Amino acid sequence: MEENEALNEEGLENQENSQDSLTRVTGMYKDWFLDYASYVILERAVPAIEDGFKPVQRRIMHSLKELDDGRYNKVANVVGHTMQYHPHGDASIADAMVQLGQKDLLIDTQGNWGNILTGDGAAASRYIEARLSKFALDVVYSPKITEWQLSYDGRKKEPVNLPVKFPLLLTQGAEGIAVGLSTKVLPHNFNELIDASIKHLKGQRFKLFPDFPTAGIIDVTNYNDGMRGGKVRVRAKISTLNKNTLVINEIPFGTNTSSLIDSILKANDKGKIKIKKIEDNTAADVEILVHLPSGISPDKTIDALYAFTSCESSISPLGCIIKDNKPLFIGVREMLERSTDYTVELLKSELEIQLGELEEQWHFASLERIFIENRIYRDIEEEETWEGVVSAIDKGLKPFTKNLKREVTEEDIVRLTEIRIKRISKFDLEKAQQHIESLEEKIAQTKHDLEHLVDYAIAYFKELKKKYGKGRERKSEIKIFDDIEATKVVIRNTKLYVNREEGFIGTSLRKDEYVTDCSDIDDIIVFTKKGEMMVTKVDSKTFIGKNIIHVGVFKKKDSRTTYNMIYKDGKGGPSYIKRFNVTGVTRDKIYQLSGGKPSADVLYFTANPNGEAEIVTVLLRQSGSIKKLKWDLDFADLLIKGRASKGNLVTKYPVKRIELKEKGVSTLKPRKIWFDDVVSRLNVDGRGELLGEFRGEDLLLIVDQKGKLKTIPPDLLTRFTDDMVVLEKWKPTKPVSAIHFDGEKERYYVKRFLVENSNREELIISEHPKSFLELISTDWRPVVEIEFSKPRGKEAKPNQKVDLEDFITIKGIKALGNQLTTEKVKNINALKPLPYEEPKETVPEEIEVVDEEAVEGNNGDKKEKKDDSDQTTLF
Repeated sequence: MEENEALNEEGLENQENSQDSLTRVTGMYKDWFLDYASYVILERAVPAIEDGFKPVQRRIMHSLKELDDGRYNKVANVVGHTMQYHPHGDASIADAMVQLGQKDLLIDTQGNWGNILTGDGAAASRYIEARLSKFALDVVYSPKITEWQLSYDGRKKEPVNLPVKFPLLLTQGAEGIAVGLSTKVLPHNFNELIDASIKHLKGQRFKLFPDFPTAGIIDVTNYNDGMRGGKVRVRAKISTLNKNTLVINEIPFGTNTSSLIDSILKANDKGKIKIKKIEDNTAADVEILVHLPSGISPDKTIDALYAFTSCESSISPLGCIIKDNKPLFIGVREMLERSTDYTVELLKSELEIQLGELEEQWHFASLERIFIENRIYRDIEEEETWEGVVSAIDKGLKPFTKNLKREVTEEDIVRLTEIRIKRISKFDLEKAQQHIESLEEKIAQTKHDLEHLVDYAIAYFKELKKKYGKGRERKSEIKIFDDIEATKVVIRNTKLYVNREEGFIGTSLRKDEYVTDCSDIDDIIVFTKKGEMMVTKVDSKTFIGKNIIHVGVFKKKDSRTTYNMIYKDGKGGPSYIKRFNVTGVTRDKIYQLSGGKPSADVLYFTANPNGEAEIVTVLLRQSGSIKKLKWDLDFADLLIKGRASKGNLVTKYPVKRIELKEKGVSTLKPRKIWFDDVVSRLNVDGRGELLGEFRGEDLLLIVDQKGKLKTIPPDLLTRFTDDMVVLEKWKPTKPVSAIHFDGEKERYYVKRFLVENSNREELIISEHPKSFLELISTDWRPVVEIEFSKPRGKEAKPNQKVDLEDFITIKGIKALGNQLTTEKVKNINALKPLPYEEPKETVPEEIEVVDEEAVEGNNGDKKEKKDDSDQTTLF
């Protein structure tokens, strides 16, 4: 019993002790997480604003400086040296160093350092070498003004920040993911940053936009100064090599040729685009050849590549930097201003140190001259103690120290005693005076620079640009992108079927009626016999409603496709006729087009892509005393209204049937087309220059600087090149006048011709490599002025005006033409053309589309007709 009681007491005591030692981890976890997050933010992921480096990059640069002897060092050796300062593994240091080397700014590389274009990695660190570039040696280091701290183990000293006198962060860019935040500073152009720094110092405004090492085309409309919420759209540079081949010469930032080709192949496998094969010929420059099957439009394929592959991507910048050991979210403008101001402070510190050193040199040079010139060294010959020597020199200097800039110290006297006899014996007073005067000039210049610090900083930046700016011109071309609608450029990779009786549509109904080719992102518009309409997404099988009368691919905002319809408004009700467009709908919503009564019935229906209006014959059933049982209706007599419009009354009597009597022609006005030179695309929205009103058969005339002429349909998906010199509506009877230089004959020639072969590309100059197109005009009666070159020792011939219509008659397009002059030509200018009254075109009667989507059927009819509330019978 006693033993049991003793054991129980011992157990209770142990339990009490264990409870006393129990510690809650809640508070510890909170502190540890905050400590860890702070460490990752400050010591790993986010760069400092002062020098633009993350800690690992700063330690690499410090190690490279310590190892620098002008020769290349093995990267493995640099990595090992950096590990004295960086408390992490060698792999992270090597990766960071490769990234620095690939930016081609601070590190001079040797060996296989990888390729940012192809995505190939660098060779192992033992096989590649590096040394500091001249730019890094000039800009990054200045030990006298560097603040130092102990390394992580206390054995070495490392810089807190390197004294970088340049906006390095914006030049290289930075990306990092920390705990709770991230940063993404995009790279900018070297020369543009210097120009912006100079403008900031002058108090002028400036703008900064990214510039990527992979080049490409960028849209910076929503850059937002590189802050959160901004966006940069980047595109590959794609051009047409020939009608069956596209070439990609530049790729978007963040991709490489391998990932780009993979995305193209995936889009092809999914049926979004159609290609034959891809060749990757990338070496020093990107060259990816995309071969197309015959019959595939190159322009449409370029748009599809942007829409469905990595040829276009979006980058979201986020400007976050470290300032005073805290993360700070700022834009690139403020980053540059802070960096430039910091550079000015560093330059000031260097000048102040330089001034102090120069004044010390002047002081000792003056003391040395006094000491030797006045032979004060003889005063110490009889002194036996060190104190006596110092006292004797000090006493001997006193009569001559009036012009010194500071008092003579014991240290100065000690330095004088260290002058060798050999120097005293060979002392040249004139050279000493010249040395002192040169020091005075340097002191005066340094003081001047300190007084005019901003001008000194501007001169410093200009010198940097002059010394290192060559070959660092902008690579990324800035443009405003056009918005590509995926549904317009996607390849129709599947077939659509319909079961009209059962009311199903889909791509899997292969035993039923084929409708059309479509893509898997298309919307389909469906009409039923009950007068219902629905727009739905393409799917394998979708139920719409029984007795389908029309199925087609739906085009949003399509105001040209016109639907002609005659319907019966309920059982025994009257019949109505209407024409309408469908420009915008809610997907999968049923719309009533025939009044909405349960027994409504569509008697006649057609879909007309260009607003065609046919003539139909209406036949009535014999009923009572009806005298007229048959008459014709012309849909052209109706206005095009909204889909909710009730329409005009046809008859209140039962209709037996409706027959097509005559197919219709388009009743729409010609379509106005504009050219927007900002995005180099056609549009119907009124942006840019109006090219004219186009009917279905009208074409565009295009001539480029290389002398290639062609006529093409005005397709809104067409892409236009930058070397285009003529773009206008083609008029077959209007002559084209061209002045060209023939490389073989080395003379200027004039030709006038009519374009007779439509939809065909022709060369209007000779194929000689030195031939070129000087001037082209599509005016009816063009006039030019010739400026002649001045012969040596003679006056230049007066300018000559030439009426091209009078100079040469209209000939064939392949004709060489008439020689313009035998004299040497300096310039040829187009003058105002002679007046000419252009023949007027005969325009057929047209009908205008009335957009009623917003008012849903509240528009008026023609003047001779009443509203739907008071319909007029059309017989």
